Amino acid sequence: MIRSMTAYATRSLQAGRGQLVWELRSVNQRYLDLSPRLPEDFRSLEPDIRQRFKEALNRGKVEANLKYQPDPDAVSADIKLNRELASALLRCHGELADMGREASSPDLIHLLNWPGMIVQERPDFDAERRAAMELLDEAIEALIQAREQEGAAIAEMIESRLAGIEVQVEQVSEHLPEIRTALDQRFRDRLANLPQPVEPGRIEQEVVLQLQKLDVDEELDRLRAHVAEIRRVLTLDEPVGRRLDFLMQELNREANTLGSKASVVETGQAAVELKVLIEQMREQIQNVE
Repeated sequence: MIRSMTAYATRSLQAGRGQLVWELRSVNQRYLDLSPRLPEDFRSLEPDIRQRFKEALNRGKVEANLKYQPDPDAVSADIKLNRELASALLRCHGELADMGREASSPDLIHLLNWPGMIVQERPDFDAERRAAMELLDEAIEALIQAREQEGAAIAEMIESRLAGIEVQVEQVSEHLPEIRTALDQRFRDRLANLPQPVEPGRIEQEVVLQLQKLDVDEELDRLRAHVAEIRRVLTLDEPVGRRLDFLMQELNREANTLGSKASVVETGQAAVELKVLIEQMREQIQNVE
């Protein structure tokens, strides 16, 4: 089954002190290009994250965005008063009041704004990091499934275009006898109008020579062979995007040769139709991993 490089997946989990959310997006790229976006407390995971994607994917530009929303209750539990600093400031306030011989209560709101008065303890994120990596595995699996679903649609489209190529090839094959007959008669008529007589057997030699130049049997056979090879490649359980892209080039080369040898309208029309079908496949194959 082929995979598309264009896909999206998301997975979320309530883990301990907050909620984790992975969002994965991928588009086509000639190689694997990963752009992770991580909260500060999860940046140490980046090497492991890159390794997970390297093991799972071969090509594509991937954006991996991890969001962490802390639980408000957990955040409030981490907020502590710097009691030593508070005691020191209150003592200074009392000393200043004694020196000024004025009794006044300290302004607690202003004291709370004093730098360092409120301390937020940094929690241990080991459990959240482990949960994030487990959730990433699920998200990557979902991304692969999305790529395979899109790949199945691309494979169906390719098969319909291959069937169209076979129709064009068979139509040209059916016209080959009349093409040869028409060319033979056309050449004989031209020679018959020459003022000088032609040597015996020369007409046959010239007809054979012209037919060889315009013969498209080999191109038709190669088109059939390429179609069969594409169908075989579509069944491989491995990345096949580059191989399919190469086969598109080969198909296009045979279609161009067929067009250059077109001696009747039907052959020229078939060559044009072949190029349209090949281009439609090539556009979609650019997204195949």
